[in-house]
Amino acid sequence: MSAQTDKLTQDTGWAGTSGANWVASQALLDATFEAFEHRLVEAVSPGSGDWVLDVGCGTGATVVAAARRLGEAGRVVGIDISAPMLEAARRRVRDARAGVELICADAETHHFLPGRFDRVQSRFGMMFFADEVAALRNLLTAVTPGGQLDAVVWRVAEDNPFMTAAARAVAPILAELPRSDPDGPGQFRWGDAERVTALLADAGWRDIRFEPLDIGCQFPRSALESYLIRLGPVGRIYDQLDPERQRSVLAAMVEAMVPFIENQFVRFNAACWQIKAIRSLVEAGS
Repeated sequence: MSAQTDKLTQDTGWAGTSGANWVASQALLDATFEAFEHRLVEAVSPGSGDWVLDVGCGTGATVVAAARRLGEAGRVVGIDISAPMLEAARRRVRDARAGVELICADAETHHFLPGRFDRVQSRFGMMFFADEVAALRNLLTAVTPGGQLDAVVWRVAEDNPFMTAAARAVAPILAELPRSDPDGPGQFRWGDAERVTALLADAGWRDIRFEPLDIGCQFPRSALESYLIRLGPVGRIYDQLDPERQRSVLAAMVEAMVPFIENQFVRFNAACWQIKAIRSLVEAGS
């Protein structure tokens, strides 16, 4: 499967089943990954007039967090390809009464006003571009000279056994399980720091830094079945299975989760990178 084909498949999914499932799991996911939200927005200058672009903003948790930190003087623009997730974000923004603009578009190709933003931020939204260098160049032109990129992404799959255990468990009994190209858009695509550093540099970003983040996450054991059937590759096809196969698949996934269950909670380590870079004040060749 080519990266472009895999990207199209993911775009369609985020606009449909995957996006709807994420919205349905919004409260659970927001609580589980709240520590990343705090880590990401702590660099936003409180009370400043900065403009912040949130890439892959999803249901809007990091958008609202950044807007609250900026206050009335600043502005946050969130962009995502998923219409269902952005509708949830719009509800959240209205409830929070935050000064936010939301755009349903692909950040790789969307025409941003050049130099408009002081900061680009993203929590788990940077790994899905079809042409990574083109996307990073597009984001570079969107920030002012001296502007910053701050992104949290997953490290490699081997560092995140919780995230892969369910799919590995059902692979032998679920031939139709979606398979992703390891070199194409996907959750762990930015896990290789050396490769991504080269991409960022090629796109024109400078002062590139990778900081490992290992954050303990948890959610109630009572939410595990819902988590398993809605999210990840299984979540894309679970509703298409007949009831007997659903029971078999769910049982296999729950069994794979046993090592992560402790005292009525599901606990796991989220192994990520926090990536920071800047747009140089003086561009090469100028």
